[in-house]
Amino acid sequence: MPPPAIRPARTDEYDEIARVWMDSWASTGLEDASDLLLANLRARVSREVESGWSLFVADDGGRFAAMLALRLSDGCLGQLFVAPDYQGKGLGKRLLAFARERLPNEIWLRCVRENDNAWRWYEREGFVFENEEINPMTGFMMKTYRWKRNADRFDLA
Repeated sequence: MPPPAIRPARTDEYDEIARVWMDSWASTGLEDASDLLLANLRARVSREVESGWSLFVADDGGRFAAMLALRLSDGCLGQLFVAPDYQGKGLGKRLLAFARERLPNEIWLRCVRENDNAWRWYEREGFVFENEEINPMTGFMMKTYRWKRNADRFDLA
């Protein structure tokens, strides 16, 4: 079976994208899946796209395996979430390579400090810790990371 195709998301897919986001987020153990969380993520997807996100999905024959949000204007990887059934199969690496094609010189991202698996993965992928600060909207402590092409030991693209 071919791997999921990475493609731009359509407006009519935002609800399903929010569900992938929620299911992946809930798989971290940091928050439980709920109708309220899903409603908040649905609203956030629309709001963030209106604010400049370029939104992509990994489409596995009509089933979404992952979502990726980039803000190309400022080099930010806004979100990268892989559905639980697809985790550990290299899809995150494919999405990160896709992001690096669109943001070839530098990428910034923020990651919840308590999401150890995520920030450790980003560090293995060549991202360097910059700082920490509390996200006033969520209350989570966020770790900021940067990847820069051609930065001797940090370029793993």
